[in-house]
Amino acid sequence: MNYFDIAPEVRSTWQVPCFDAPLWLGRQQPWCVVVPVINEGERINNLLSRMAVLKIDAIADIVIVDGGSNDGSLALASLQQKGVRGLLVKTGPGKLSAQLRCGYAFALDQGYEGIVTIDGNDKDDPAAIPDFIEALTRGVDFVQASRFIAGGIAENTPKSRDLAIRFIHAPMLSLFSGFSWTDTTQGFRAYSRKMLLDPDIALFRNVFMTYELLAYLSYRAPKLGYRCLELPTTRQYPKGEVPTKISGMKGNLSVLQVLFRACFGRYNPAETESIGKLTAG
Repeated sequence: MNYFDIAPEVRSTWQVPCFDAPLWLGRQQPWCVVVPVINEGERINNLLSRMAVLKIDAIADIVIVDGGSNDGSLALASLQQKGVRGLLVKTGPGKLSAQLRCGYAFALDQGYEGIVTIDGNDKDDPAAIPDFIEALTRGVDFVQASRFIAGGIAENTPKSRDLAIRFIHAPMLSLFSGFSWTDTTQGFRAYSRKMLLDPDIALFRNVFMTYELLAYLSYRAPKLGYRCLELPTTRQYPKGEVPTKISGMKGNLSVLQVLFRACFGRYNPAETESIGKLTAG
């Protein structure tokens, strides 16, 4: 591994789930697109085909982070044909936030200047990826996709989710972070290397296992003065089917618990350190 500007004493403190890398063709571009997936079937193939048509691999390396798929959708030959340069398979515990920690640690180790994340369920239009990268080149640190600002498109969003985002999730994070967010639950985002390596963010901690990382970064980055920006995108749910890993009363309550913890600073480094010391004592 090439740790570039990451001090060894800092890198040794990172908590990153174990993962394998059955495919890695080396860094080619200065930017990386991290795609978290688990059993997405044809959806991930459709997304990669759309990205291939757009020639995303000409501006950013595509790295898929698999949470443990068993549906046969990630055959290496097929991935390479669609321009994918890396496949990481998480073998350690955790869900989305654990997958993202694997992908981000790997990308930072390889020296990428910034990372775009897009979900592998083919709900987001990858045509916005060049705009995200262009914003990073202008010095923006956190780019968030939004279907709700001018130019954005929301198709077939479940009504309950639409109301929860508009009237609970985004308003709370806006109030507590100091930045006016409109679309805070989706994972189509971009981050600068500088922000991801900030010890006051401390991304690589085991407290981030499920959906904590998304809410935490939306809260923490503006509080620390990082340049944030929303860009209009299209987010399309298929009619009838709702491809999501968050479902039922328990799943939605969990998202709300994470939201409140993030807004009240419970995932801040100092807070988790003090809790850890109390637990150890």
